[in-house]
Amino acid sequence: MKKILVTGGAGFIGSAVVRQFINDTDHSVVNVDKLTYAGNLQSLVSVSDDPRYRFEQVDICDAAEVARVFREHQPDAVMHLAAESHVDRSISGPADFITTNIFGTYTLLEASRAYWSGLDAARKAAFRFHHISTDEVYGSLGDSGFFTEETAYEPNSPYSASKASSDHLVRAWHHTYGLPVVTTNCSNNYGPYHFPEKLIPLVILNAVSGKPLPIYGKGDNIRDWLYVDDHARALRLVLERGQLGETYNIGGWNEKTNLEVVQSICAILDELHPQSAPHNKLITYVADRPGHDKRYAIDANKIARDLGWKPQENFESGLRKTVEWYLQNTEWVRGVTSGEYQNWVQKQYGVPSAEC
Repeated sequence: MKKILVTGGAGFIGSAVVRQFINDTDHSVVNVDKLTYAGNLQSLVSVSDDPRYRFEQVDICDAAEVARVFREHQPDAVMHLAAESHVDRSISGPADFITTNIFGTYTLLEASRAYWSGLDAARKAAFRFHHISTDEVYGSLGDSGFFTEETAYEPNSPYSASKASSDHLVRAWHHTYGLPVVTTNCSNNYGPYHFPEKLIPLVILNAVSGKPLPIYGKGDNIRDWLYVDDHARALRLVLERGQLGETYNIGGWNEKTNLEVVQSICAILDELHPQSAPHNKLITYVADRPGHDKRYAIDANKIARDLGWKPQENFESGLRKTVEWYLQNTEWVRGVTSGEYQNWVQKQYGVPSAEC
């Protein structure tokens, strides 16, 4: 049994990772989360009473507190998911992204290095630092081609620039200090427990409420969609079997335009929640956001070839599960959509909606 320190474990992807570790393995988990607006312990109610789960409300920028967590819990590995992660928020307020994603990663790397350096030989050899990042660091694709692990970095938003910076820090700490690291870059995640500032959950909730479904520009921006539980399984596999110093791209092989995604959600809701059908009548086109990347698409052949991973869900099956979950979990939704959040969305978009 290993003890895994997960930063950002109350977030969307982090909570999926924590739930899988507790439900599917004998490992224990220390969840380190600052609990910003997007962190929600309600996403972990199903595992919160398990004796193998511990929660620490700690800001990863607080070096003394991070060092204390390492000292007290003595983890065997770190999975670093804590990050500010919303492009539109990074455009309107980049400072938090620079602080958390760059300085926070630096602070965590230094704490990990100090802790790792003091371990005995066996534990030192087994230790891993897994940095979880995004495909947005690669910039924007044209009509063809895919991001690979060799694609040059060309970030176009403050968010993606901050994540690219953190990727480079992790690489440098491996090559300079020998810290045993692995890095993953993923495509757009979706699924249960997703904070509703992102495209899929907000379209579901707006449509159910009969509110507008704003789409940037013509709705022809393309993303590769990855079901969050598939991603969590991939992350666990990379932590266990990934080669040190390597990067693995994780994608779902599900390229969809934003308009296709919204239309698919509307079609499912026409069946499952017909009160406002046809839901696509709610679609509204709004001015595009600055620097909106045209297309993301990941080549996930390396992780499939080297580690044997492939997604279990296709976009149709995963999207249906997601819509069903939001329809069945209205209490969770009410718990995360605070007045502060609603005010921000209204100010940012002019209507209660957003996109990833």
